[in-house]
Amino acid sequence: MPARDNVEIGLNRFARRGYDLDEVSIVPSRRTRDHDDVSTAWQIDAFRFEIPLVTSPSDAVVSPTTAIGVGQAGGLGVLNAEGLWARYDDPTDVYRQLREAAGPHGGPPVSLLQRLYAEPVKPDLVTARVKELSAAGVTTAVRVSPQHTVQLAPTVLAAGVDLLVIQGTIVSAEHVTRAGEALNLKEFIADLDVPVIVGGAADYQTTLHLMRTGAAGVIVGVGADSWSTSDTVMGIRVPLASAIADAAAARRDYLDETGGRYVHVIANGRIETSGAIARALACGADAVQLGEPLRVAAEAPGGGVWWDSVAAHPRLPRGSTSAAAEPRGTLEEVLLGPADEADGRTNLFGALRRTMAKTGYRDLKEFQRVDLVIGGTGAEAPGPGHLAG
Repeated sequence: MPARDNVEIGLNRFARRGYDLDEVSIVPSRRTRDHDDVSTAWQIDAFRFEIPLVTSPSDAVVSPTTAIGVGQAGGLGVLNAEGLWARYDDPTDVYRQLREAAGPHGGPPVSLLQRLYAEPVKPDLVTARVKELSAAGVTTAVRVSPQHTVQLAPTVLAAGVDLLVIQGTIVSAEHVTRAGEALNLKEFIADLDVPVIVGGAADYQTTLHLMRTGAAGVIVGVGADSWSTSDTVMGIRVPLASAIADAAAARRDYLDETGGRYVHVIANGRIETSGAIARALACGADAVQLGEPLRVAAEAPGGGVWWDSVAAHPRLPRGSTSAAAEPRGTLEEVLLGPADEADGRTNLFGALRRTMAKTGYRDLKEFQRVDLVIGGTGAEAPGPGHLAG
């Protein structure tokens, strides 16, 4: 396991020092390069993407239409097989209720989310949504939670999904339970013909264990964003820069262990600006998982309101909801520009291309070797009530 500075927090009690993305800065130290000569493409298994984007499976930003739009823009849209589009034949009225319940200073109440998500998941709707994505000609990806993988995965796979995403706040290779049979990821993945992305992982050892299950990609981070309450509710907070670096070390060690099998690291946390995307990739991630930044796209089904999937948990919600944000442009403009403000919220991946050009790297694998320095400017430091991820 990689060495890490330990800090004594009390008599004979130590904690590992960790760093978040806003504490890490990229240092230009090589030649510069024309931005047209830079590639932001990456490939997982047989699927190539022009931008290193995997969407969060939040219903606030991902509908079948936006998943297709992300695919056409060069990223991977992930639809939630346990979300509104799998519970309602037409969730238009559900979205209307959520938008109308959002005020100028806050989002719809979590209790409303819980009520709307109490509608059962309908397997035939899951099948219909996957086929809709496939018919559009984009790479199809669907998320299931670890708790419902055994029940829902056969439906998703039979519908012809290209990539299966098994994602929870924290996922382990082996879940221990006294109530029924637990999901064994290694056995489950071994029986599949499609690549699987699993997560989230929070440290080197968990990432390595998940890689050993046969996963094609591991999501690193617990998804904490500006509206996450995982820290308040459960005391869990993951400094994402350190978590990504640990996962990159696990990726390297697993590559050596297997004689060449490369597993992709996908960073998921408080990545809300183009600068944070660049820092996450510089720390060693192959791609980033974005949710909240996409709510300002005109096509976002939530109409600018944001909530994570765990905010609707029936027993222990771990996230609040946002007020509605004004659209900042089309989905393509948010992802690829042009930007009309200098706040890092639009042209997210065009900015990444510029960063890579300014530091002289031609592709993402090279860019992972860029020099880093500790000492954030505070420009993206958490505001009042914010819980860093």
